[in-house]
Amino acid sequence: MLDKKIYDEIFSRSFTIPIKVVFWDGKEKNYGPEGKSDITIKFNDKVPISEVVKHATLTLGEAYMDKKIEIEGSIQKLITSAYTQSDSFMSSLKLKKYIPKFNHSEEGNKKEIQEHYDIGNDFYKLWLDKTMTYSCAYFRTPEDTLEQAQMNKVRHILNKLNTKPGETILDIGCGWGTMMFTAAKEYGLKAKGVTLSQEQYNYVNQKIQDENLSDQMEVMLEDYREVNEKFDHVVSVGMFEHVGKDNLPGYFETVKNVLKPNGNALIHGITGQHYGVGVDAWLVKYIFPGGYIPDVKENVGHILDAGLQIDDLEPLRRHYQKTVEIWDRNFNKVVDQVDKMYGERFVRMWDLYLQACAASFESGNIDVIQFLLTNGPSGTAMPMTREYMTDLDKKTAE
Repeated sequence: MLDKKIYDEIFSRSFTIPIKVVFWDGKEKNYGPEGKSDITIKFNDKVPISEVVKHATLTLGEAYMDKKIEIEGSIQKLITSAYTQSDSFMSSLKLKKYIPKFNHSEEGNKKEIQEHYDIGNDFYKLWLDKTMTYSCAYFRTPEDTLEQAQMNKVRHILNKLNTKPGETILDIGCGWGTMMFTAAKEYGLKAKGVTLSQEQYNYVNQKIQDENLSDQMEVMLEDYREVNEKFDHVVSVGMFEHVGKDNLPGYFETVKNVLKPNGNALIHGITGQHYGVGVDAWLVKYIFPGGYIPDVKENVGHILDAGLQIDDLEPLRRHYQKTVEIWDRNFNKVVDQVDKMYGERFVRMWDLYLQACAASFESGNIDVIQFLLTNGPSGTAMPMTREYMTDLDKKTAE
């Protein structure tokens, strides 16, 4: 009875839209503003409130995975509402203190990356686009397909760097290599990538051999901290979220150390424009082991401490929301195949992850920002105005 009273108190101030809740005893109650609800939360079993207070997202996420909780309607819409409501349990500063701590050794980082990315290339091929790009796309027009938008993003980054044929570029956390191959084939750069994922390394290395690009490209299965060469440019997409809070200073120092004087870097990653972004216990346990999302102030502080200078910042929050929404639609088209490969619990876990991620971007709980950095006074080797970026984007689009 006490559990239900506390749930009632929590739900009474957690939503900006009408939500219906069916409790484990079969009784129903409506929450949020008055009106017809198109979302229902159904408790098939009682979920102890004591566990929710300790780790809200972990407990409720596991309850959903185990079918103790069912959600009829849009999970994204439900979570967006909870994040938007400033007094909700999702935004409670009291719950933010219950976050796990991590020690990111090189061996630990390797294990964490492989747990997420080495699920198997066949899994990601089911719902990513043909570029196998697992990061925020860039929609130049509303009509862009996901594949077009991913290539827009790659070219947008290379255009910002204002690269010249024959120059060198390092891709820290190179993924399945789309950035590297575009840099080499379209921009005439000599590209090197590093990854800790065996699956990604195998994929990129084989593609380099298949396309006879070994004189222009190289991929290494190693930690980014082991790189000891100098490059004209550095790019790192979706990487700093993996290094951990304690290693963020060293990450930006590494970017500084591998850049030639007046070289530049484009660092693209998930961050937050408010305090308390940090760590989500459910995401850490099931999706991104060891993950930590720094806020903008943290990153800027580390950038300055490393001796780098900022040339440009660009938020792409709405682009990532749209990217993840497309991923989730693609994922739901292949759920039968994923179910056969990994089981229903895994399907529910990934669908929850993708919709929750979209909700986090939609509500502004998290953001994604591109940091254009220089190893020297800002803009020394760059055009005087930002117009070159849009001019190059238009040129490459044509």
